[in-house]
Amino acid sequence: MEMCSADTGCRNGLISRMKDIWKKNYTKRQNRRRDTPDKSHAWIAFLLPSFLGVTVFVLIPFLDVVRRSFLTAVTGEWTGINNYRNVFANQAFHLAIRNTVRFTAVCLPLLIGLGLFLAVLLSRLKQMQLIKSLFLFPLAMPAATVVLTWKMLFSRQGFFNGFLFSLGILQEGVLPDHMGTGASFWVLVFSYVWKNLGYTMVLWLAGIFAVPYSLSEAARVDGGSEWQIFWRVVFPNLKSSLYTITVLSFLNSFKVFREAYLVAGSYPHEDMYLLQHLFNNWFINLELDKMAAAAVCVGTVLFLVILLLQRVWKV
Repeated sequence: MEMCSADTGCRNGLISRMKDIWKKNYTKRQNRRRDTPDKSHAWIAFLLPSFLGVTVFVLIPFLDVVRRSFLTAVTGEWTGINNYRNVFANQAFHLAIRNTVRFTAVCLPLLIGLGLFLAVLLSRLKQMQLIKSLFLFPLAMPAATVVLTWKMLFSRQGFFNGFLFSLGILQEGVLPDHMGTGASFWVLVFSYVWKNLGYTMVLWLAGIFAVPYSLSEAARVDGGSEWQIFWRVVFPNLKSSLYTITVLSFLNSFKVFREAYLVAGSYPHEDMYLLQHLFNNWFINLELDKMAAAAVCVGTVLFLVILLLQRVWKV
């Protein structure tokens, strides 16, 4: 009985000491929490400047454009959906839509596929830092320099016609103006791919180098060929890179207006007439109601396409 009493007393003493230690530690943690600032909402401080910038410079102006799309340009009277009816009944709008969709459908697969092919080849080379710097050189060139280069290449007396004439493809006296014919569309495609190819390759290279080398090495040990390693190991890990490159290339395809405008003016050949030409002409003619309605339609389509791409990739 005395031993049981002693054991019980020891256990009670041990339990009381453990409770005292736990209370002290709990008190210290509580004091530390009170002294430490709350970081659960720290993300707001980082997000707020960007959110305010986007709200002031993007969202509010776009909402004003939506409002203007239901008003007349001069008197500001309410017209309902008449501006949208006038836009969809405009033949120039139909032509610009067809050419823009055609341009995007041709350029995106060509740019993304060619960029991936060259990136895979270049990923095996050394001195990649110097090479990547050269890839970004077209983005640093002023638009006026690019336009002058295209005129020197593709005008009637340009280098391209001289090259075709030297090969015997063109006859003497038959020198087409490539910027004034249906070939102007392909000149525009070439300009877009040339300018954005290096940037696309750098993005692909970043994704390729981010894939752990151990995965490729394990596939080689298992007897996989280079082709199998790329399609079954490397390419499945480039899903996020493919999404980013597709979205950026899609948006950049709507920014090719500067070169086309400086080369051919406000009214280029019909195969080269894009949405940006139409918006520019409406702005010059002060048809701001049509311009606002068309901008709302184009912005909505772009937003839906990006959401669709995000859903397809599930990133």
